[in-house]
Amino acid sequence: MTPSIGDMEPAEAESVYFHEYPPPKALPKHEALARAFIDLHVEANRRVVLVTSGGTTVPLEAQTVRFIDNFSAGTRGATSAEYFLEQGYAVIFLHRQYSLLPYSRHYSHSTNCFLDFMDEAPPSSNALNPDHGAIQVRDEYQDQMRDVLRKYRYAKQNNLLLLLPFTTVAEYMFELRALAKLMRPLGPSALFYLAAAVSDFFIPRNRMAEHKIQSSELPAHMQNSAVDSEEIYTGENENEPPKNRKKLVINLDPVPKFLHRLVDGWAPDGSMVVSFKLETDPALLVYKARTALQRYSHHLVIGNLLSTRKWEVVFITPDEPYERWIRVPKARRSKSISGSEEQVGLAEIKKGNQSGLAPEADRSQEYEGRDGMEIESLIIPELVRLHEKMIEKKQHGQ
Repeated sequence: MTPSIGDMEPAEAESVYFHEYPPPKALPKHEALARAFIDLHVEANRRVVLVTSGGTTVPLEAQTVRFIDNFSAGTRGATSAEYFLEQGYAVIFLHRQYSLLPYSRHYSHSTNCFLDFMDEAPPSSNALNPDHGAIQVRDEYQDQMRDVLRKYRYAKQNNLLLLLPFTTVAEYMFELRALAKLMRPLGPSALFYLAAAVSDFFIPRNRMAEHKIQSSELPAHMQNSAVDSEEIYTGENENEPPKNRKKLVINLDPVPKFLHRLVDGWAPDGSMVVSFKLETDPALLVYKARTALQRYSHHLVIGNLLSTRKWEVVFITPDEPYERWIRVPKARRSKSISGSEEQVGLAEIKKGNQSGLAPEADRSQEYEGRDGMEIESLIIPELVRLHEKMIEKKQHGQ
């Protein structure tokens, strides 16, 4: 019996997986863009971070009509990229196509339509078209938009931000492996910030339907070997229920865990790898994050609960203090429809700390007077300090 990819050794699983899928059509173009971008910043002795962002799709057919997706809009990744740029990093932003992007997220992910920020100025008699006024930003949004625009222009004009899209989980894996290898000249100046919500399960190419999975029975003369009877679902809105009712049963395999290969096979020697662990059960968060750290040999796992991810995270590290909570002070927390403030601190309480708040995390005085604080504004400076310590150790041969 042929073993599944999940049962293979990492190097063997990598070989099988990447031979089973064709590389993305855009990969050569992305590699050329990334190579030039990385070479530029190696010469400038600038640190480069690869930020992955957004969710990955799992196609159900080779000619994809249906796919499995997740809720990620790329908020964490897009926001973090901006703060990395403020810290002087160049950013390769590997993102799900059409997910949130740095800077434009302020308007594409707003409760207002983008056009609500705009107005038409009164017509000018000197204008080429006197009936057409110039389009301008409304007065109340001028300062905010000017600040965002200046930061975006600076990043683009100085070639500090490279945007590369993906869609499927296979495309993501190809892009991640290629970019990690291209970043090798950066050495310890490379940082991997894996904020993408990568699918845990997929359908192997050799078991995937070639054509669209049909939602109803086909006449006998149209049935052929290309349509597997197990792939047919009989819908419930038929005039007359068919005699042989069938359901679509999908058999998914675990996506190979290549995160360890990133550390010991793809990434630059001495680079820092940071990954995320999202859970919904407070009792499991720290345990699962600690397990991920040990399994993949990453330098930091950032754990967060679905219900409190905008207000608190936990840094899980292999060195002391091992577990460190970072929280937005209560008075500075932005509103969240999906959030539950009652659960803030609950994951820490579950492990036995009845205070629910790590002493180093309460920074309400330091940030007094600021409203709607983004937790990424706390995460990224702390992460940069950890990266600096790693670089210093490498420079001193430790």
